[in-house]
Amino acid sequence: MKEKFNEKVIPVILKFINTKAIQSIKNGMVTSMSPLIIGSIFLILSNFPVKAVVDVLESTGIKPVLDQVCGATFSISALIAVIGISYSYAKLENQEPLNCGIISLATFLILMPSSITTEGGEVVSGIINKTWTAGQGMIGAIIVGLIVPPIYCWFLKKNIRIKMPAGVPEGVTNAFSALIPAFVILTGAAVIHGICSIGFNTTGMEIIYKVVQTPLQKMTDSLGGAVLMCFMGPFLWFFGVHGSTVVGGIMTGLLQANSLANQAIIDSGVELTIANGGHIVTQQFYDQFINITGAGITIGLVMYMFFFAKSKQLKALGKLGIIPALFGINEPILFGAPVVMNPMLAIPFIGMPVIACLIQYFALYTGICPLYGATQIPWTCPPIISGFLLAGWKSALLQLVILCVSFFVYLPFIKKVDKMNLVQEKNQPVEDEDEDW
Repeated sequence: MKEKFNEKVIPVILKFINTKAIQSIKNGMVTSMSPLIIGSIFLILSNFPVKAVVDVLESTGIKPVLDQVCGATFSISALIAVIGISYSYAKLENQEPLNCGIISLATFLILMPSSITTEGGEVVSGIINKTWTAGQGMIGAIIVGLIVPPIYCWFLKKNIRIKMPAGVPEGVTNAFSALIPAFVILTGAAVIHGICSIGFNTTGMEIIYKVVQTPLQKMTDSLGGAVLMCFMGPFLWFFGVHGSTVVGGIMTGLLQANSLANQAIIDSGVELTIANGGHIVTQQFYDQFINITGAGITIGLVMYMFFFAKSKQLKALGKLGIIPALFGINEPILFGAPVVMNPMLAIPFIGMPVIACLIQYFALYTGICPLYGATQIPWTCPPIISGFLLAGWKSALLQLVILCVSFFVYLPFIKKVDKMNLVQEKNQPVEDEDEDW
């Protein structure tokens, strides 16, 4: 079974994750992390858990300044995504990437709504609606970021471009090289917009949101979708495939869209609840609770190694892995224990994230713990601290519960591995000293 999986399934998975599309999504979505993390800091300050502090911020006029930064970072995540994905794709094709990102951005703006209707019924046109440059436009950004670059790169590879004489500055040369593909792409976007607006009284981005993004968000937000997502990461890791990268590359866009949709509910002044349209499964759901201390939530494994292991191998690994584990890095354990391709540890490694998913989903669904807004905590932030910064003491307590469960889930399996290692070490003959010494 294992041999068949390695020979037939793994190569297909590796081929899929190494495609330019998946690599571009993975690399492109990462570009939004810096502004989102900075925006999260300002969001935490703006909504400080102590009311007296918030009152001071409001009375001094500082809170609107903090909110301005939040809006300027969270509300452009789709714009960053479309540029980042396109840039990454063109770079993988060894073509000039900046112009590709700019053309994709222009395409995205053509396809999105450029007007809003006020409460009084007045139509205001000629605007860039932040609703569509954030969560609602995320899947549209990914689609544009995957369609525009291949067309752009095809023109350049076929040398269908305006050529400039030698000695012309590189920036000017690149701009003119991009002129023909830009004309074709933007004209095509204009045609699509015309068909959507004139024929169907809508826009391309609204169609993508209704037909593609909304069903996908509902699917990811279901218990079945959440369990599948949490299962696939460690399952792929077990066979030596970087499951976190695969799942992250596919799911990040949707998870961020859910986070931003939740933040939009908060910003509207409505309580963030499931009844009000809040999403359970967000980027924080995955980063801070399912991948906490690394893939498979191996902190329970590490704690046993550090405090209770009897074999020299596991004791040494525990000392080596305990500090990195607190910062979400567990590769030394995955390959040192090993966990990868080790049937003795397969059940807890794959099962623990699913258990954590069920615990967290229940806590959020029942309202025991609050839903998450757009606050993004770096995945390297130690547990408990990250939970508190994310949503207060209840989320910190939830993390603690999951960490404790991890220890007991791994315990019977790692004890068996420890006994086997101990027997092997006791039966191992002492190495002869070097005769030349």
